Amino acid sequence: MTPPNTAPVANNLEAFLMPFTANRQFKKNPRMLAKAKGVHYWTPEGRKIIDGTAGLWCVNAGHGREEIKAAIAKQLDEMDYAPSFQMGHPKAFELAARHAAMLPGDLNHAFYCNSGSEAVDSALKIALAYHRANGQGTRTRFIGRERGYHGVGFGGISVGGMVNNRKWFGAQLPGVDHLPHTHLAKNAFSRGEPEHGVELADALEGIVGLHDASNIAAVIVEPCAGSTGYLPPPKGYLKRLREICDKHGILLIFDEVITGFGRLGTGFAADKFGVIPDLMTVAKGISNATVPMGGVFVRKTIYDGLMQGPEGAIDLFHGYTYSAHPLACAAASAVLDIYKDENLFERAAELSGHWEDGVHSLKGLPGVLDIRNLGLAAGIDLAATGPVGTRGYNAFVKAFELGLMVRQSGDAIAMSPPLIIEKVQIDEIIDLVGQTIKATA
Repeated sequence: MTPPNTAPVANNLEAFLMPFTANRQFKKNPRMLAKAKGVHYWTPEGRKIIDGTAGLWCVNAGHGREEIKAAIAKQLDEMDYAPSFQMGHPKAFELAARHAAMLPGDLNHAFYCNSGSEAVDSALKIALAYHRANGQGTRTRFIGRERGYHGVGFGGISVGGMVNNRKWFGAQLPGVDHLPHTHLAKNAFSRGEPEHGVELADALEGIVGLHDASNIAAVIVEPCAGSTGYLPPPKGYLKRLREICDKHGILLIFDEVITGFGRLGTGFAADKFGVIPDLMTVAKGISNATVPMGGVFVRKTIYDGLMQGPEGAIDLFHGYTYSAHPLACAAASAVLDIYKDENLFERAAELSGHWEDGVHSLKGLPGVLDIRNLGLAAGIDLAATGPVGTRGYNAFVKAFELGLMVRQSGDAIAMSPPLIIEKVQIDEIIDLVGQTIKATA
């Protein structure tokens, strides 16, 4: 075989088809990250960027944690890989026990996978398997919510409610309905949980009336919708959903890929809102993004319901080659140590007030239509200055130029800094966002 005439070089950008990216636009003016530590990234040229998004809502304990690095290296020396099909390794069981101990109520079993997308598809399958194992195999319908994001698997885009994730891929799950979203204009500039909208949960009764509860498997919602500009739930909304699901024997799934592991100042949104789902999907903060990992936390009743067949039969005919990967388990266990030793969940709660005051100080800047916050996260809606998404993209790019990383969703920007952030760094983020908004008005 004749070798190529030229070796690949770092600035040859064509070979990589980038996800969720305008590839041609990016490759004309790339934004590259080369190093990360604490709450900062650095570009290849050495320019410092404050991480206002914890990577992609995932680096909760900050970048470059030596404790996680050491745990991964130690595990790699001991064993690089072990299958989880009819086999096991100690760290998977140890991690599951640690997660069970920190979860509310009887959420005391864990199924591990590799991402939030896989976690959602796994949760949907667990729900179907549970109903089938308990003689209710007609329960096959799922109910998602408008403006919800549940990953990019065909199950996730089916129950999800983001138009661009759905319109390109027509082969979605049959039998899916959607609740209305909770972003109401009269809740503009809410601090924390919005006052209005609990009644939106009652739309579930209408869907039950249309299909009958005997045909509905589960409802899945993000406690705080993250990918459409960060939407905290109205007061009482999640409790109302729980009540309606209990009334009709429908499972409730919380997608806590974003809210899990401290983002709201508690371990999970289930703790924050006092509502225990039947299944909870997690990823991102579970491993601080060092090794890809996701999971589904399962209530005891669901687990027990799957243990109905012969003892030698497979209880859940589902899994992944990398389920409970040893390196991911080692990383996730080290992350739990950091969360506990540094009281990062409590720290997030303590910083939330300062964060809230900071983001709401931006009210009144040119084109700011709404600001929402809960925990260490916030969304800001900006008035459009052209085709949908133009203002948001321009703000994203300008922020990067100024030394700040934010997330864009249409003409909204979202922020979710690492939980190790300092007040002075929060102030820096707010200042840079203010400059960004003014420069892109």
